[in-house]
Amino acid sequence: MSPEPTSPQLAIHQFLTSLQRPARILVAISGGSDSTGLLLLLDQAVRAVPHLKISLCAATVDHALRAGSADEAREVAALCASLGIPHTIVIWQGDKPKTGIMAAAREARYGLLATAATDIKADLIVTGHTLDDQRETLQMREMRTEQVSSGIADAVLFDRRFWILRPLLFSTRADIRAFLKERGVPWIDDPSNEDTKYERVRMRRQLSADAGMEKDISAAWEERLALSSRGAEWLDRHFRLHGGLLGQVMPDGLPQDRAVLDYALARLAAVFGGQPFAPGRGHMERILAFATGSKPGRMTAGRVVFDLRHDGLYLARESRGISPLVLRRGEAGVWDGRFYARNGSAASIEIQAAAAHTQDTSRFIELITAETRGDWIPVTNTGMRECVQRLPKSAWKRAIASAPALSAEESLLSEESARMVELTPYFAPFDRFLTRFDFIFANRLSAVFATAPYARLPLRSIDGKTI
Repeated sequence: MSPEPTSPQLAIHQFLTSLQRPARILVAISGGSDSTGLLLLLDQAVRAVPHLKISLCAATVDHALRAGSADEAREVAALCASLGIPHTIVIWQGDKPKTGIMAAAREARYGLLATAATDIKADLIVTGHTLDDQRETLQMREMRTEQVSSGIADAVLFDRRFWILRPLLFSTRADIRAFLKERGVPWIDDPSNEDTKYERVRMRRQLSADAGMEKDISAAWEERLALSSRGAEWLDRHFRLHGGLLGQVMPDGLPQDRAVLDYALARLAAVFGGQPFAPGRGHMERILAFATGSKPGRMTAGRVVFDLRHDGLYLARESRGISPLVLRRGEAGVWDGRFYARNGSAASIEIQAAAAHTQDTSRFIELITAETRGDWIPVTNTGMRECVQRLPKSAWKRAIASAPALSAEESLLSEESARMVELTPYFAPFDRFLTRFDFIFANRLSAVFATAPYARLPLRSIDGKTI
């Protein structure tokens, strides 16, 4: 069963004492009871401990999805003004998708909050997620998979820039509302919270009717953290990266602990496939059965070709289904979920797979030099100067075919022009949303790809333990 809920006041006290200081906290506040309670609890606690040098600011995201949302944002602004807390309203502009609106709104919300945090010079972002949200999430995920879910993470790194922390994740909504009532502070009830077309609303009602539908997440959290650590060790011992494009799991890395291999291989598959999520359970069962088999061969799953040979398992992006990306001068974007690009050249550029520029990718193989290097250069009209020794030719050819090729006006860029384009590996399952459960593994993967490490948690301790 779940641990006993933590009182909101104690949760906030523990959170503030765990923070690295000084700190400027951006509170995401919608006006609902959870976020309003979070703001007032923090304000009360910060005023009581001025020596901690912690300050607050706040932001409200107006999703512009229903009438009255702008008025509600102004109500929140008035509350913040009464408390002397700097506040900004950020609006989700543009057309909204007709499907997947909740996921799109979440993506937009965090992007807008990160922008607000940059403008206000905040060090971190906090949200009002509660134990009630955790229970709903655990139940929804349990209905989709037999795996133990770790639910909502208490800390998530967004866009490699800002840590989003959830101080009230073990406090109940009822206790937060009791606190607000004692203070005589009202909150806004979002009508969408009663709309049963949303899965979360249906689950909320089901949980309300069955108080026994709770899960202990402590064990799941410890298991995920242990897997991240063991997965990082597995990377060090059993994984090799060639030219930033071709992964190789050494033969002795395949007969390892099944849970560790599952964890690491699933995330490597997402990285090489440019996918934000690891393959589903069905796909992973097939991948694991293939990878641990004794018969060499190839299989494709999640946009990745798995090539099993006597010298290990090779991973590369399959060359099909790679869409081009056009960047005007000064623009940035993510190509194929695998590379972040910023165009510093004077002209518009297009990024395509190398295979799109020639049907004979062996041309690039012939341009591989003999000297071994740890970095790589994108395909230009001077060729791919990769340094790989004793690799299977077909596996390397496949990897090269999926390499980023930079062009302008249908001609490959010169090496000099290509150097004006910032092009770095992008890890789709981690670089947008990285939970602290996967931090150790993701950081070790960053080292393997020779990219910058992820920002460390802005905490001095977690659960009373120094970090």
